[in-house]
Amino acid sequence: MRVIFMGSPEFAVPTLLEISNSGRVPIAVYTRAPARSGRRGLETRRTAVHSAADSLGVPVFTPSSLRDVEVQKAFNTLAADVVLVAAYGLILPTPILTAPRLGCLNFHASLLPRWRGAAPIQRAIMAGDLRTGIDVMRMDAGLDTGPIAMREVVPVRPDETAGDLTSRLAALAAKMALHALQSMEASLLEFHEQPTIGACYARKVDKSETEIDWTQSAETVRNHIHALSPAPGAFSKVVIGNKAENIKLFRAEATTGAAAPGMLLCEDMRIACGTGAIRVLQGQRSGKTVMSGRELMRGATLAPGAIFTQSRWPSFVSQSRV
Repeated sequence: MRVIFMGSPEFAVPTLLEISNSGRVPIAVYTRAPARSGRRGLETRRTAVHSAADSLGVPVFTPSSLRDVEVQKAFNTLAADVVLVAAYGLILPTPILTAPRLGCLNFHASLLPRWRGAAPIQRAIMAGDLRTGIDVMRMDAGLDTGPIAMREVVPVRPDETAGDLTSRLAALAAKMALHALQSMEASLLEFHEQPTIGACYARKVDKSETEIDWTQSAETVRNHIHALSPAPGAFSKVVIGNKAENIKLFRAEATTGAAAPGMLLCEDMRIACGTGAIRVLQGQRSGKTVMSGRELMRGATLAPGAIFTQSRWPSFVSQSRV
């Protein structure tokens, strides 16, 4: 089959490599355009998928939008049988969705209809979901509303960050993509409509959500930290010397402890929450490297009794566990 692949971040790379290694090298790859990077914004950085496609010798297209008529004409000339989409980042309008003979397949990192949208992995961890997975869906004009052909369910581990879970789901999506193509080639891929109950939206993480609310339970604080790790990173303020400094926390575990929320309890960097406490396993001061909680305490000369403070915590709609 003539396959076009659409994807941008590291999550999508294993799928591109898996189908290519099987002999189904895409005829073209679509990805987000290179973005400005560096302190002065003078450098440009290609997406992870762009770099992988270059290594495979596959033609790469980076339109800023797929709604442009000329972009759609160029897409049509490729005469694709199927389009595989994994975290592409652009909306596919109807002319693109209907152009491939067998449609567009999306590899979505949630159990639909839960967590439709841009940040399903982060939202699942933040909400304390006990399980998630990959759904293979035929795309339609709605937001992740198309019928589902394949599903794999995995547990969400309490010690798992968004980075950890993303890597695990990326490997799973790659295997499912090859299986889906094989089934499609044999005319064995069947689709079933999504359930109508339990739909919710995984909106993109906003900077206003990155500050830690110590009045929440230890499990909720741990989930918040893990959902934002490695990026953008959950943070809290603490006074070091005579200056308030932001500390980013990347990995933690829920444990016992009781004191005013945000109080540092002991040398293993245990911090009190609304109920229980967390033990910081990895954190980072501004301009420093990521280090263990104990190393961070020693380097910052923090002692038990120090208080991690917070600004006003933004309200957001919580979702029940699944």
